[in-house]
Amino acid sequence: MGPTGSSMAVSCLSTGRGHRCSTRPRHIGWRSRTWRPPPPTILPTDAMLSSLIAVFLVIATGWALKVRGTVSPAHWLGVERLTYQVLFPAVVIHTLAVADLGRLPVMAMGMSLVLAILSVAGLLLASRTLLARAGIDGPAFTSIFQGSIRWNTFIGLALAAGLQGRDGTTLMAIAVAAMIPLLNVLCVLVLARYANGRPMSAAATARSIAFNPFIWSSAVGLALNQLQWMLPAPVVTYLDVMGRAALGVGLLAVGAGLDLRSLARPRLAHWIAIGLKLVVLPLLAWTIARCLGLTGPALTMTVVAASVPTATAAYFLARDLGGDAPLMAEITTLQTLLALATLPLAVLFLG
Repeated sequence: MGPTGSSMAVSCLSTGRGHRCSTRPRHIGWRSRTWRPPPPTILPTDAMLSSLIAVFLVIATGWALKVRGTVSPAHWLGVERLTYQVLFPAVVIHTLAVADLGRLPVMAMGMSLVLAILSVAGLLLASRTLLARAGIDGPAFTSIFQGSIRWNTFIGLALAAGLQGRDGTTLMAIAVAAMIPLLNVLCVLVLARYANGRPMSAAATARSIAFNPFIWSSAVGLALNQLQWMLPAPVVTYLDVMGRAALGVGLLAVGAGLDLRSLARPRLAHWIAIGLKLVVLPLLAWTIARCLGLTGPALTMTVVAASVPTATAAYFLARDLGGDAPLMAEITTLQTLLALATLPLAVLFLG
């Protein structure tokens, strides 16, 4: 008998000179074991590219639906309103309400994005005279300003969910709470100062900011976060179900908002907004985040939040407040197309 748990297997080979036998240990059950290759390893770069390509495919689907007339323009307005006023607030409220914010670098991540935005905004305001000499009037300046600092929250949340799952969505919700109030205040004030529309009163400006769905949903989510133990399970499930619809529908609306026919040869105004939003802002956010000690998923989500293209909602704000709406549409479309190349590079080298 061999060692416990094994036996000796004898094999004989007939040759011209007789039989040659050999022995080898055989563990019990060896015949039933079948070798299987290990599952393929998904590299971070592959996951990032997969998430990014999926996001842009959904955007392209929205654009194709609009071009083919599958969904009428009037219906797209309803979809945008539904997403903006109902579905998106649901995902922000749910994410912030159930998040364990105590274990997340809320202050460092928020400060990184806020300081980066303020830096770009300050640079543009300081350059206003030079831009005017270059032929950029007030309404065009407001479109450059919006295109340089605003971000497409739907793309950011979709990428966060694809890259980091629930943790990524929670981190991106921190970016929403930090960036959205500041961005809306800055853009409304700049449009009121430099656009050709009728200036908004202080009360109207305050009302516009307070009732912005991005702002009040962040406030509600943070408030409910302090009352997690009191939230009824059906309410949490309701918000989760509503929020799940937000990303897909929101990205379809982003695609429907693109107007490739309006694209002209990029001019100085286009390149300023593209360079500041897709290059300078991510570099600033990354630099400040590193100085504040951010690493890992929090650093990656900070880079993603700073690197996504500008929001399609900027067009409607420009149209309503007297900005250069056609220029805003061109900047939004160009940035969205170019982000397919710049976003992977930003996450790969900075995140």
